[in-house]
Amino acid sequence: MKELLGGKGANLAEMTNLGLPVPPGFTITAEACKVFLATGSVPPELADEIDHHVDALQQKMGKKLGQADDPLLVSVRSGAAVSMPGMMETVLNVGLNDDSVNGLAHQSGNARFAWDAYRRLIQMFGKTVLGMEGDVFEDAIEAAKQAKGTKNDLDLDAEDLQELVRIFKAAVKEHTGREFPQDPREQMDLAIEAVFGSWNSERAILYRRQERIATDLGTAVNICSMVFGNLGMDSGTGVAFTRDPSSGQSGVYGDYLQNAQGEDVVAGIRNTVPLADLEQIDKSSYDELMAIMAKLESHYRDLCDIEFTVERGKLWMLQTRVGKRTAGAAFRIATSLIDEGVIDTDEALRRVKGAQLAQLMFPRFDSDAAKDLVSKAIGASPGAASGKVVFTSAAAVEAADKGEKVILVRRETNPDDLHGMIAAQGILTSRGGKTSHAAVVARGMGKTCVCGAEELDVDVAGRKIKVNGTTISEGDVISIDGTTGEVFLGEVPVVPSPVVQYFEGSLAADAGDELVASVDRLIRHADEIRRLGVRTNADTADDAARARRFGAEGIGLCRTEHMFLGERREAVERLILADDDGEREAALAELEPLQRGDFLELLSAMDGLPVTIRLIDPPLHEFLPSMEDLAVKVALAEERGEEPGRDKLLLTAVQRLHEQNPMLGLRGVRLGLVVPGLFAMQVRAIASAAAELRAEGKDPRPEIMIPLVGAVQELQLVRDEVDQVLAEVDRATDGAGGADGVEWKTPIGTMIELPRAAVIADQIAEAADFFSFGTNDLTQTTWGFSRDDVESAFFSRYLEKGIFAVSPFESIDRDGVGSLVRTGVEKGRAAKPDLKLGICGEHGGDPDSIHFFHEVGLDYVSCSPFRIPVARLEAGRAALA
Repeated sequence: MKELLGGKGANLAEMTNLGLPVPPGFTITAEACKVFLATGSVPPELADEIDHHVDALQQKMGKKLGQADDPLLVSVRSGAAVSMPGMMETVLNVGLNDDSVNGLAHQSGNARFAWDAYRRLIQMFGKTVLGMEGDVFEDAIEAAKQAKGTKNDLDLDAEDLQELVRIFKAAVKEHTGREFPQDPREQMDLAIEAVFGSWNSERAILYRRQERIATDLGTAVNICSMVFGNLGMDSGTGVAFTRDPSSGQSGVYGDYLQNAQGEDVVAGIRNTVPLADLEQIDKSSYDELMAIMAKLESHYRDLCDIEFTVERGKLWMLQTRVGKRTAGAAFRIATSLIDEGVIDTDEALRRVKGAQLAQLMFPRFDSDAAKDLVSKAIGASPGAASGKVVFTSAAAVEAADKGEKVILVRRETNPDDLHGMIAAQGILTSRGGKTSHAAVVARGMGKTCVCGAEELDVDVAGRKIKVNGTTISEGDVISIDGTTGEVFLGEVPVVPSPVVQYFEGSLAADAGDELVASVDRLIRHADEIRRLGVRTNADTADDAARARRFGAEGIGLCRTEHMFLGERREAVERLILADDDGEREAALAELEPLQRGDFLELLSAMDGLPVTIRLIDPPLHEFLPSMEDLAVKVALAEERGEEPGRDKLLLTAVQRLHEQNPMLGLRGVRLGLVVPGLFAMQVRAIASAAAELRAEGKDPRPEIMIPLVGAVQELQLVRDEVDQVLAEVDRATDGAGGADGVEWKTPIGTMIELPRAAVIADQIAEAADFFSFGTNDLTQTTWGFSRDDVESAFFSRYLEKGIFAVSPFESIDRDGVGSLVRTGVEKGRAAKPDLKLGICGEHGGDPDSIHFFHEVGLDYVSCSPFRIPVARLEAGRAALA
């Protein structure tokens, strides 16, 4: 009943039902909060319900709120359905006033305790309910301690605390214009409303956004009779864990603070002692706590986080919840509970997440090392990297060839920087976000990347960076943290990930590393039960080999445009500049053997597994120098009286090809229809490479994918050409050591990356053997976003305002883009039941998106090599869901 009672309320009720010592109380459900948030006031019937439950509580406790001689005091605490520790409000000691404080002093025999409880109430009420600054109260406490000549709160006696109460009450009147309320029921009602209102506090909103918690859940409110850990040294308060939340090891973990209330432990006003010390302080309470912890872990079948109070030797349980833990602890605890017979392997798999596995896979900086932080931006691709600063890809390659580690620093990257990105240890850009070119490519390669470091003034020509008064020159060493987005001066030591060593095959699962053994055990189980296949996005043989080691079951996307960069650019330029068929055919003839060599390596690396090869997709002008650079070169040459020659030809071609919005222009299937022979050259290279490998006894399995199809006629026209080329290669290799006369079929399919394609998927399916959803472009074209522009322009505001819970380029927009995917699946399969369906956009490696793709019935996901283990794990978890 967590959605109704909140996590805290549900667990208090659960502990009560277990017979554990829980202070009596009641819970106001989250439904009341939802009314308050919608209308600005509590439900009209709530007052009567609270009266009824307060009466019952008073009868049970044998005392009343505000009773002068023996007051009932209560706590008013928040409790959301999903744990949001410290994000919302709590008020303790509700019910004290100028009269009842004296009764509390008499009943407890401890005047200091009573006045301390009263000052705590006014302090918490002032901050939480009345919106006062906390410094008003803290400054007064510090002044009192200075006057006493002490730094310890416990040295303030009853008279000191009574004076603090007077000062606090005066501050309330001064800052709010009203007296501190003396009516206990008014205190309670105002505290309840404050807890409701704290659901939409700035910190709560930020936390929900970070943790992707729904905004409409609201919070319950728990009214509990107070128990006091600040009655003397025979009292205290503490927190405990049934296992170590950092490592997952069993043992006694937690903290205890004598003569203190719960907020003292959290605030750190005094040093706590280890929980194990409670055995010497109060063995009876310690033994009872150990028994209760064992009972709770057995009941919840998981690590439990517990808050407790000892009141004059009596143990009270104030809260329990399934405890948060580190990624490593999550895997260790899950497998330990299997071995202990507490849970089965399915349940263990449910309890670990792909995001946790991702955290374990990347190297990280040594937390104990000294660091000199110079900037913090967007952590775009996790990891930790250090190296010398370089500003060009050529410099990165040159340095790497010498064995030097470098960080490639750019304002932003483009496809031409690929070789530099490969050579670098990490990439740092002053522009872009998590889905910029740098980020996407870096993640695909497992490279550390920090993007959008706007504080950096990157002077590429001057080979230097200026940031906050510091100048960093080429050759200086920096370190970047792709998880936090932090940038440090100098080299920071890193700690390698044994989990990656395991996936790479250099560390055996039984090598004695407990974490690796836990990961191996759960990911093997995920592989046994998952329905979704897991492929990789890979363009090179090295990437393919790495992906295969990581468990890839084929390639779901090979981007052939990456094969036209570097030294091959001149041949591409000749193709674009060709004036007649002869020049164009000569350029294509030059490119074909190069492409064939690429496919030989790729298909060989993935021997026996499917390799989906996307024919060239981006606009041709991306393979030419920028129009601005060429214009400057031509103008300078003409000014000097020189002949611009090739530069002028290139400028003319760039101007001819220039488009206002090239992502919606001449690209994808349109290139194949407009540039004769381009697709045919690529298909011939694929088919001949496959034939050669078959002749060697290998098992190449290429699949040809046509990009950006929006009409079945486009796909059919290209398919006719592709089928013809395949037939020609087949005939040419028959009986010549090629296919040995055995006809082999190459599947031909398309990317569904336009809304129209999804809507008419039944028509397109008639001409396709498979679909692969290109959700990067599908998101762009559905939202009308240019991925390269909008993230830095306004995404942060959209996240702040709650329009996005997360960027739609990071996790699939289920309602919009996801609806189109579902439509494409349903219509495609209706027309062709055996149609193979996959996803090759960035979402293919996103844990939440993988669950959606399982739900809609895709056959496989495809993602970058380093996200394959995450996808394997999440595909298994999706099958259990």
